[in-house]
Amino acid sequence: MKILPLALTLFALSPLAQAKQNDPSLFDTQLTPMGAERAANADGSIPAWDGGMAPGAAAVSANGDYADPFAGEKPLVIIDKSNLAQYKANLSPGQQAMFARYPEYRMRVFPTHRSARLPQKYYDENRANLSKVELTEHGYGLKNYMFGVPFPQPTEALEVMWNHMTRFRAGSVRRELASATVQERGDYTLVVYEALSGFRENLTDVGPNDNILFYNRILTRSPSRFSGEVTLVQEPLNQVAEPRSAWQYIPGQRRVRRAPTVAYDSSARYSFGQVTNDSVDGYNGAPDRYDWKLIGKQELLVGYNSYQLASKSVKYADILKPGHINTDLTRYEKHRVWVVEANLKPGARHVYAKRRFYLDEDTWQIMASDIYDSRGELWRNYESYMVQQHDLELPLTAMEATYDMISGRYAANMMTNEAAKRMEVNFPVSKSEFTPAQLKRLGK
Repeated sequence: MKILPLALTLFALSPLAQAKQNDPSLFDTQLTPMGAERAANADGSIPAWDGGMAPGAAAVSANGDYADPFAGEKPLVIIDKSNLAQYKANLSPGQQAMFARYPEYRMRVFPTHRSARLPQKYYDENRANLSKVELTEHGYGLKNYMFGVPFPQPTEALEVMWNHMTRFRAGSVRRELASATVQERGDYTLVVYEALSGFRENLTDVGPNDNILFYNRILTRSPSRFSGEVTLVQEPLNQVAEPRSAWQYIPGQRRVRRAPTVAYDSSARYSFGQVTNDSVDGYNGAPDRYDWKLIGKQELLVGYNSYQLASKSVKYADILKPGHINTDLTRYEKHRVWVVEANLKPGARHVYAKRRFYLDEDTWQIMASDIYDSRGELWRNYESYMVQQHDLELPLTAMEATYDMISGRYAANMMTNEAAKRMEVNFPVSKSEFTPAQLKRLGK
């Protein structure tokens, strides 16, 4: 405790004023270009923002393996069941439940680095969005939005959630990913697929008034029983006015079919019920089934600068252990997060009755989520593990995990450790690359 005397002290959620805020001068004084607080926290355990990690901070190999810029650092503290009580104030209920469910569970806590950095054109757009972007349809859509953070000075829950759903993800991405649902005793089937994503700002044939946020196409490569399956999602900006469109091609059926269930609480493909479609990436899709409340801001221990976990020298078998991912590979830092709560509307249907989200102030990524069942019991814990791809000025999820407190299973997603090729980013894409007609051809 002498090493970290005030870094993890008790602390209440800070209240937020509900008056609209759109003062561009704050970006030059109190706020970063992303809308985060520039200043350090009271005890200095969260440093002041200094611009983020500059390109060239560490070596990057040809296959996209990032050397850890903080490899020489030692943990400030290792939290386990014996000292958990001292640190509960900076842990979510879901994170605390991990220690109860798994007696050997631990968290390695390192010094905080505010490494997130984005290209200047996104910072400029964030500033422009301050005076033009609006919520529409009860907050279920956006008006006057093209790209960037739509609400860099948010005062409403759905403004915060839209900042997550529209956050910078390189404009376009082509990469290999892997996922696995790990059973209680540790056995799993690894699913490997190729994903192509095109976001609004890189779609050459999308105009300012078009109701599209992104396109996503996934081709499964292995295991053999899933090989050749293709899923296509066309994601609108307003999913209430125009629901998400999705199609799937299954080689055994040799047909392209509409997939209206790729939304809300239906099971995400290959998660076998462990992950709902709208909890991939923390949260995605239409927000109309919940009442949303902005709780405030908090200091939370989150998976940050996770270079060791993302390393190409680490195999999937090294990560995927019984009960939870390998805690010798995780790195936690204390960061400020926005806290948003979603409660299921009366009469609405969803397997999750309540959800609480924790969003990193520097990136708008959901870093953790507490997920409750219809009885009000904590059911699942979601965590995201972030790295800064400094040469691309891109904060990116190295992987995400959804832990089931009841069954002891968990799902791991977005892993790239064994991908042979580096992902491609920031290239022009067209609607024509994301049509149902392509699926059958791709699946052959």
